[in-house]
Amino acid sequence: MKVPFNIPHITGQESQYINDVIETKQLSGNGKYTGLCHNWFKEKFGIKHCLLTTSCTDALEMTSILSDIQPGDEVIIPTYTFVSAANAFVLRGAKIVFADSQKDHPNIDHTQIESLITPRTKAIVVVHYAGVACDMDPIMEIAAKHNLVVIEDAAQAIGVKYKGRFLGTIGHFGTYSFHATKNLQCGEGGLLIVNDEKYIKRSEIIWEKGTNRAAFIRGEVDKYTWVDVGSSFLPSELNAAFLWAQLENYDQIQNSRLAAWAYYEKHLAGTQNITLPNIPDFSSNNAHIFYILCKDLKHRDNLSSSLKEKGIQAYFHFIRLDSSNVQQNTVADLHFPNAQIFEQRLLRLPIFKDITKEQLIEVIMEVKSF
Repeated sequence: MKVPFNIPHITGQESQYINDVIETKQLSGNGKYTGLCHNWFKEKFGIKHCLLTTSCTDALEMTSILSDIQPGDEVIIPTYTFVSAANAFVLRGAKIVFADSQKDHPNIDHTQIESLITPRTKAIVVVHYAGVACDMDPIMEIAAKHNLVVIEDAAQAIGVKYKGRFLGTIGHFGTYSFHATKNLQCGEGGLLIVNDEKYIKRSEIIWEKGTNRAAFIRGEVDKYTWVDVGSSFLPSELNAAFLWAQLENYDQIQNSRLAAWAYYEKHLAGTQNITLPNIPDFSSNNAHIFYILCKDLKHRDNLSSSLKEKGIQAYFHFIRLDSSNVQQNTVADLHFPNAQIFEQRLLRLPIFKDITKEQLIEVIMEVKSF
């Protein structure tokens, strides 16, 4: 494969920190490296409270518990997203209400949200696709008006700002992903961000299997016991140690990806039959994904096949959740014209921290040639 879609970046320090964990034999979670990671996010992004999790999916499931989702409650999410954004709430018995994308970006169309609200609506999940912010001000205004919880699925959007504020810090909750495909990674991992102080104490209990163990470790109680629902959401110190090496190299990783993204943008601009990503003025960009929009489904599939034949991996992204087998018997026959455009025309090009200029040129030449 001449140009793989993704190669997880390794800084070189991961093994040193993992060996440190092994030597100290403090392998379980919420130890030294978990604390280092928590403090990094608090200081770097101005986060009030955060908890490492074993995945972004787990972080979303924690938001579902913290939001007190009950059977029959409704949760509004974009149909063009990954299944975790729905599963986290379906597991609590929620009914998923889908929203369309914007015309010029895969993110949720905030102008549609209020029309989807009913007396059963409990929460709004916004997904910052490709590391580009949703328009959060009107979304937060709608939520305040109807007393709804807002969850930011910022799995792809670490380090991105909306009008100067980091994504994940604007809604009641935010979530990040450290999956191997993400800008910062530890194989599998995530982060729950808690922005409303009233949820902080309970988030720690849920995180620690429904016990007050975190308070016990701080010396606030003389024993810990079962006090609430919860699960084993916290990762081991091995994961946290790996992630710490990534966080130490955050600026270098981001700058390399941004340079690759800018190179694509510059040299693909004006190419016939494709449209480049739109970054609104209110959002920064973390170069998580560089996608193109092809002319139509046939064009997208043919280009993808052509690139594969040349040794270049390029992938489309989500199949609309409203069209899934799980939802087809429970969702009315709704039309999501904008999401359908992205479902059929979007193609993601290779981008990763260590992609070379030669690889970028190879991709660009083949796209232009096709």
